[in-house]
Amino acid sequence: MIDVHRLDGKRYWINPHQIETITVNPDVTLTMLSGKAVVVRDGPEEIIQKIIAYRKQIGAFGNEA
Repeated sequence: MIDVHRLDGKRYWINPHQIETITVNPDVTLTMLSGKAVVVRDGPEEIIQKIIAYRKQIGAFGNEA
């Protein structure tokens, strides 16, 4: 799980394997595989770095260095 912050500042944990797309319009919106949209304060680059760190932590991809 990775943590993100909703627009009200509350911390929220999501499964990064369920993120289908990240869009900026102007808020950052994570669209999940279920179709649910989660609007967050975190920038897309920050979210991507959290996903990479999470995958390294669980050993999902040995080539992510």
